Amino acid sequence: MDTIIEMLSYPFMVRAFVVGSLVALCSALLGVSLVLKRYSMIGDGLSHVGFGALAVAASLNLAPLTVAIPVVILAAVLLLRIRGNSRIKGDAAIALISTSSLAVGVMVISMTTGMNTDVYNYMFGSILAMSDEDVVLSVAMAVIVLALFVFFYHKIFAITFDETFARATGVKADLYNTLIAVLTAVTIVLGMRMMGALLISSLIIFPALTSMRVCRTFKSVMISSAVISVVCLIAGITVSYVWATPAGTSVVMANIAALLVYSLIGMLKNRGAV
Repeated sequence: MDTIIEMLSYPFMVRAFVVGSLVALCSALLGVSLVLKRYSMIGDGLSHVGFGALAVAASLNLAPLTVAIPVVILAAVLLLRIRGNSRIKGDAAIALISTSSLAVGVMVISMTTGMNTDVYNYMFGSILAMSDEDVVLSVAMAVIVLALFVFFYHKIFAITFDETFARATGVKADLYNTLIAVLTAVTIVLGMRMMGALLISSLIIFPALTSMRVCRTFKSVMISSAVISVVCLIAGITVSYVWATPAGTSVVMANIAALLVYSLIGMLKNRGAV
């Protein structure tokens, strides 16, 4: 309890818990659909685009999030269009955009500020990187993402499980695929400041995969993913504070531990059923 009170006495820790929890919640909800649709690596590609956008914003002394959010949203829409092109397969499209953006970001930083700790913070995240303005914008955007996801939940559910049938029943699948991509892009940018470009996609992938070890219905997987993601985020940040480890890495390690525990529970459950 003393440790918790001490952590919450620091404004940067409060910012990390608030923004991190909202980002973790958004990532978990979107991650279930992305994993089931086999779009999970889109998060990794967009995080690299976000890295390039943050690097350009920093070199021009512009607000990082206000520059990165529209750029990554544009990249998400472009990525969906490229995926629809039969001459460029989905994994190649992600590699094309992500590696190009990563190269641009590193080049811009090396030419302006040099290869210093800015690169480390962008790559692996830092809980000290968020300003008060970033927190306000992050909270507002996260609430919008959650509201849109809840409002269009049934449509997202339809295109996640059977897109062909959804199209046949009149659902505008392309529109809702774009919505998922845009919401993912916003979530990626919001979480990059704390998790880093190389680790933010773990918030999308791990909770969904972990929940699927035990849960069997879409709703149960969704709820379980949300709980696991937020708990692992809080646990990771706490470990980071107590043992002075990188925040993003600590959150990922907490997610790995949760995956191992749920995998064990799933194995025991399956054996019991037999």
